[in-house]
Amino acid sequence: MKSLPSIESNPLQPGTLYVVGTPIGNLNDMTFRAVATLNAADVIAAEDTRHTGKLLQHFQIATPQIAYHHHNRSQRIPEILDRLHRGEAIALVTDAGMPGISDPGYELVKACAEAGVPVVPIPGVSASITAVSVSGIECDRFTFEGFLPTKGKERRERLEQLSGEIRTLIFYEAPHRLRETLEDLASGLGNSRAIALGRELTKRFEEIWRGTLAEAIDLYREREPKGEYTIVVAGASAEGMVLSEEALKAELQQLMASGLSRSQASRELARSSQLSRRQLYQLALAIEE
Repeated sequence: MKSLPSIESNPLQPGTLYVVGTPIGNLNDMTFRAVATLNAADVIAAEDTRHTGKLLQHFQIATPQIAYHHHNRSQRIPEILDRLHRGEAIALVTDAGMPGISDPGYELVKACAEAGVPVVPIPGVSASITAVSVSGIECDRFTFEGFLPTKGKERRERLEQLSGEIRTLIFYEAPHRLRETLEDLASGLGNSRAIALGRELTKRFEEIWRGTLAEAIDLYREREPKGEYTIVVAGASAEGMVLSEEALKAELQQLMASGLSRSQASRELARSSQLSRRQLYQLALAIEE
């Protein structure tokens, strides 16, 4: 039987940022590679050093930490870049899951990419992928939306844009906002949409609930929301779908942002919406570059 490679035989490269996935709840989900990387790094940039400190203590990792979070990112990024340029190997972690997903980690990665600093992913568990994989909802094509805007106007506009999205939708939500979010999703997307609610994923009280948005609203009228939620909602049905001009433009813009030309985006949306490719191409022409 072959043994797993040790960190000594695969040392970290100097002047490199390592983006390290950590467990979203269950410590047994920590990978050997993540432990080895955190052990060998010169410093760990953590969203919450107290939270990460408990993880490091569990795995007997003595690497020093610095705080890198939403409130200090502007000051911290130049400092981290300077340390990387001086040859340090730095590990970036978030409180749970992969850094950069609904946290400021992406800004540091972007800054490194622009400065020519190598960035290496050390993959781990992600709440969004974990939830969609057990949702029972079609997941060949899905889109991650993270947290909805909290402001009323921005929230309504985002839901209007998503009302015609035929891909499965994934959201994150805190317990104190769950009821409001379920109501808004039902209002914006239709209360008959299939939904899966992943609560406390990988933790002791993990729960996967499946039903419709209407049923979810009824459930949480009687039940107090507890724990962090990942919400998976079925996409819109392409059959008989009627979209506003604004929603159609939003769909076209999203397809074009993925690298498709106006013609290709029009053809793709025509196939899924049963609308005329020519009509959609005229809408695409009205979208600014």
